[in-house]
Amino acid sequence: MSTTAFVNGAVFDGHHHLGAATLLVEDARVVAVGDLDVPEGARVVDVAGGLVGPGFVDAHVHAVQGGLERTRCDLSEASTREEYLAAVKAYAESHPDVPWILGGGWAMAAFPGGTPVAADLDAVVPDRPVFLPNRDHHGALVNTRALELAGITRDSPEPPHGRYERDADGQPTGTLHEGAMEVVSQHAPATTADAYYEGLLAGQAYLHAVGVTGWQDAIVGDYAGMDDPGPTYLRAAQRGDLTAHVVGALWWDRERGEEQVSSLVERRAEFSHGRFRATSVKVMQDGVMENGTAALTAPYLDAGGQPTANGGHSFVEPTALRQAVALLDAEGFQVHVHGIGDRGVREALDAFVGTDPERRHHIAHLQLVHPDDVRRFGELGVAANIQALWACLDDQMVDLTIPFIGTERATWQYPFGSLHRAGARLVAGSDWPVSTPHPLAAIHVAVNRWAHGAEGREGNEPFLPEQGLDLETAFAAYTSGSAWVNHRDDAGTLAAGSVADLVVLDRDPFVGDPAEIGATQVVSTWIDGVAVHES
Repeated sequence: MSTTAFVNGAVFDGHHHLGAATLLVEDARVVAVGDLDVPEGARVVDVAGGLVGPGFVDAHVHAVQGGLERTRCDLSEASTREEYLAAVKAYAESHPDVPWILGGGWAMAAFPGGTPVAADLDAVVPDRPVFLPNRDHHGALVNTRALELAGITRDSPEPPHGRYERDADGQPTGTLHEGAMEVVSQHAPATTADAYYEGLLAGQAYLHAVGVTGWQDAIVGDYAGMDDPGPTYLRAAQRGDLTAHVVGALWWDRERGEEQVSSLVERRAEFSHGRFRATSVKVMQDGVMENGTAALTAPYLDAGGQPTANGGHSFVEPTALRQAVALLDAEGFQVHVHGIGDRGVREALDAFVGTDPERRHHIAHLQLVHPDDVRRFGELGVAANIQALWACLDDQMVDLTIPFIGTERATWQYPFGSLHRAGARLVAGSDWPVSTPHPLAAIHVAVNRWAHGAEGREGNEPFLPEQGLDLETAFAAYTSGSAWVNHRDDAGTLAAGSVADLVVLDRDPFVGDPAEIGATQVVSTWIDGVAVHES
């Protein structure tokens, strides 16, 4: 039996900040926390005035996709049109033998109207097809060569569940929305099993580096040009390479109906092994606000502030959603719903009426929640899965959202404080690679409602500060809350008997300036008492 003592730091136990304390771990379990003596022969970890907390659990992430993009043309660190094009050019020049330029991670706000054009890419890669999903993966940018290979012209009809951005003459301009992405991605070379495996390991290493010890992969199925990552997770679990504890949310195919439930039951049994459990099902109920596909109870506005004919899109008809959720609930599945617009969120809540709270169903994103629906989360026992990093006045919010929903509905966005006060259980995630997976960046916004280090015209002006959370609540959402939603009741906390999944931070954000929460860095990450990352 080996003992490790974490000394000279403060402890957050998953629910409360305990202040200065010593944490003792024996093998894979926490044995004690408090004012303790260090046992003779124990390994000593000097926290050096920082904080020890439970490992962060990301309740909504795409680890294989994020890792794969890091091994390709990764645009996630750039922020302007010029930087994106320079990155694509540099990648293409350094990979002359790659037949397609793949990767992604661009932000819509960097381009006028959120829609870049193929001509931008043609200037840097004229001879090979380019397919680059944006950060939210609800759209993609392609060059002219990719449009030609896919046979997309002015006469092409709009694809199911998607559309082509077009110019005044009806010519597709290079931005593909939702289902239109698949029209091009199906022509790209198949990603090999080894490439997916490399992506998972790269994604896992990156998540560990930001303190994440477990997660829920929000799409385990074929989607947006990505193959089902289930076999990749199974391979890693069987080989012992999966160090994180992961729940997979099996993809609900919106082109099919209730007949797929039996196949989901089979896939749950096939993929669940070791540290990977395919026990959730993901339903994408609507799209995103920025391209007008999030489902709203009242129409979007046009640039002049007048109502349009567009109220967004419910990908699953509400009656069919209720029936599907009831069947999945009866089969013991947790249901994980993407809900961005207030209608999409309401349709998900309606579908959860009468379900078993022990399934720990949850709705992710919650950008726009009608005030009448806030209380229903607590009443129904449905968890609010928040991506707090988005709750700020960034360019995307200012340019591509608020003008098209109006000032009243803008105040309904990301109502974390109201949900908490109404008794909703909060869990938290990043949606990486949509946005950074660093939990402290998201926790900073959850508390302050502005992004640490943001450079832009809005600076650090808080967005709806009354919806901010206190720091203990925000930390709990990302630790004990997300561990709970993954049915790991012995994780996410630091108490006698808990698994020793933990993170050491370089400072104690509970005693520092709240404006510097986002500056906190991870020193080390531990799973089952073993260090999986040390900076």
